[in-house]
Amino acid sequence: MARQKITEAIKNRKILISDGAWGTFLHKKGLKPGECPELWCIDKPAEVMDIAKNYIDAGADMVETNSFGGSCFKLSHYSLDQRAAEINEAAARISRQAAGVDHWVIASIGPTGKMLVTEEVTEDELYDAFKTQAIAFEKGGADAVCIETMSDIEEACQAVKAVKENTKLEIICTFTFEKTVQGEYRTMMGVDPVSAMNAVINAGAQIVGANCGNGIERMIEIVEQMRVVNKDIPILVHANAGLPKNVDGKDIFPETPQDMAALAPKLVAAGANIIGGCCGTTPDHIRAIKNACSN
Repeated sequence: MARQKITEAIKNRKILISDGAWGTFLHKKGLKPGECPELWCIDKPAEVMDIAKNYIDAGADMVETNSFGGSCFKLSHYSLDQRAAEINEAAARISRQAAGVDHWVIASIGPTGKMLVTEEVTEDELYDAFKTQAIAFEKGGADAVCIETMSDIEEACQAVKAVKENTKLEIICTFTFEKTVQGEYRTMMGVDPVSAMNAVINAGAQIVGANCGNGIERMIEIVEQMRVVNKDIPILVHANAGLPKNVDGKDIFPETPQDMAALAPKLVAAGANIIGGCCGTTPDHIRAIKNACSN
């Protein structure tokens, strides 16, 4: 029997748990500075699968894929742009195997690093890059695409359109916001949460939200802003383990699993439907969040 759609599960008033950080996990497994993380899907699939399985075992209802930098633009830094379809399909296939039949795979698409405003890339070029990833994810067995860490509305909308027009995958789109000195939340490109949400919904996103840049405490405020203008759209949050602190030249994320779990019910009360982690989070964080939301 086919898996229920994520949006259908949410309609049944179920709070879903997503996974945590991937980059940190890869570095712990030996990923070296300057090495392509996504190539591990080809060269070290067992290590990549272990990350996904750790999150499933911790209680996650869904896992992402090792494909955040899998666009041809990002892969070109490693002379791998011609292998984008191969790498992204492998990423989806690995997470699909780890997730089994009872969990969802939400394939990760990150920003390309190219700026429309400076005309270093066109909308058509962005669309084609995202189309390649989306088709590969569907072939690899993904259930949805998680377009994440976006700051530019136009880039995000091109990604949403590429997925919508070329696959049957569900579409999640999240932005990264920072709190300004005026106390407002804006992306690097100056986009506020409500404008970001409305734009990608109009483009075809079925789930919206925020990831990275903030711990759960600030994510509560962002979700509240979104909920004021839209009571129905499912909202996903992948929060950092607090705001990073530089200790001896290293960024440390200070929030423990217990710290994040204590705030998770407040995030649910604000209107979040799917909760997971971003930078600094581990399977222990996901397990604690799962327990807190279950209770």
